[in-house]
Amino acid sequence: MNKTRVRFAPSPTGFVHIGSLRTALYDYLYARHTGGDFVLKIEDTDQKRFVEGAVENLIKSLGWCGLGWDEGVFQTAEIKDDKIPVYVSKNYKNIFEAGEYGPYIQSEKLEIYKKYAEQLVADGHAYYCFCGPERLEELRNQQAADKKPPMYDRYCLRNISPEEVNEKLKENCPYVIRLKIPENETIEFEDMVRGIVKFDTNLVDDQVLMKSDGFPTYHLANVIDDYDMKITHVIRGEEWLSSTPKHLLLYRYFGWEAPKFAHLPLLLNLDRSKLSKRQGDVAVEDYIKKGYLKEAIINFVALLGWNPGSGETQEIFTLDELVDKFDFSHVHKGGAVFDIKKLDWINSQWIKKISLDDLYQRAKEFFEQKDFYTNASEDKKTEEYMKKVLTVERERLQKLSEVGEGNGFFFTDIDYDKELLRWKGLEDEKIRESLDASGKIMENITHENWTRENLEKNLMAAAEKYSNADGKPDRGRLLWPLRAALTGEKKSPSPFEAAWVLGKDKSLKRIKDALEKI
Repeated sequence: MNKTRVRFAPSPTGFVHIGSLRTALYDYLYARHTGGDFVLKIEDTDQKRFVEGAVENLIKSLGWCGLGWDEGVFQTAEIKDDKIPVYVSKNYKNIFEAGEYGPYIQSEKLEIYKKYAEQLVADGHAYYCFCGPERLEELRNQQAADKKPPMYDRYCLRNISPEEVNEKLKENCPYVIRLKIPENETIEFEDMVRGIVKFDTNLVDDQVLMKSDGFPTYHLANVIDDYDMKITHVIRGEEWLSSTPKHLLLYRYFGWEAPKFAHLPLLLNLDRSKLSKRQGDVAVEDYIKKGYLKEAIINFVALLGWNPGSGETQEIFTLDELVDKFDFSHVHKGGAVFDIKKLDWINSQWIKKISLDDLYQRAKEFFEQKDFYTNASEDKKTEEYMKKVLTVERERLQKLSEVGEGNGFFFTDIDYDKELLRWKGLEDEKIRESLDASGKIMENITHENWTRENLEKNLMAAAEKYSNADGKPDRGRLLWPLRAALTGEKKSPSPFEAAWVLGKDKSLKRIKDALEKI
């Protein structure tokens, strides 16, 4: 059995779509699961959609996600395997190509595509088409009026003699090269996701292979690339399923063995419409900026169309665990719904899962974007202090962009109406007594023993002794005024957590300030 070789082939259009990340992830997982190679190539033959800097962004985003590839395009010449040839890209600055089967950038292979396209024409499997945009538009409009599928009518194949073709070529008439689809044939193949798939060639259009600008279409280029790179498995979105018979014909015409295909289900919005920018973010970069962890994004994206198997309940996976469990037998045929609430939940689980040191390093940039942090004193910006804040917040965080939200009192002085201190109509005198009691308890806890556990133990013991007018236990008589005094907020972490982060001196100062309000 040949070594598995898969490729991710994005177009440099500006950002990495979530759907593209899923394709790259499944490529990576399958390659690693089978001990194969993962190749990154660039499909840049559609020059109209090219965005400056997009190649660099693609490499950066995939690298950020932890999806390392074995050969293809890189931003560094330091490739791990010194046996792999490394060379500078012809068309991109600061981009390197590494591997035995390049070029890995389509715009560097135009002469190769042209040679193969002309070979198809010479062998009678393709033909020159000189129809201009006006005639093609007229044809499409007529077919739409007749409620027929839009297909080229083979005018140039049927009505232009070889002599006329040669004359037009000599006159430099604009042309495209079209694939000649055989009539009355059924093309059948086994898809790794969908099983046996069949196509009637009478319903397959004569696809353009070479455009008038000299660039190949996806259909010709990807087949040639996959053959050149010795790709064994092509993993791509469901939208390419209808193109597969054209690709299989090209493999047949060239006399090449076709790879195996896996067509992944569509990504859908909650309303089952196709995932699009109109209904929310679709770019991986958008989720990075919002503070989603790479582990959570990978975890979530892996589950968009795949599950670990019947009876499995695990939902949180490391990348290594995904590699171990991944196979195409558990990839769904139906569309996969992108549920942002599920992503939020998975992200919250990963925020709890990673170490506090790691969380601090990742969360720091999000703190630095907040005004309350920018204006805070230097003692509130220390690693020790910020780790305390994160220790309290991490149980509630869904994404890192939320750090400090509603908890600015950890970083700045507070101001609030004294009524916030009042618990269920408690008289001023009772509020003062409550705050006095809390203050004395906290004064008796040394700086060395100022821990969440000690604060909770001592304050809860005191709170258990309080009751309401009916004699029922009422811990809020002690804890509510204290929490309000420490945070100045209706909703906040517990008074034990708030006091632990603020420290003994700041906590006692805020109790004193609260007493002055009463």
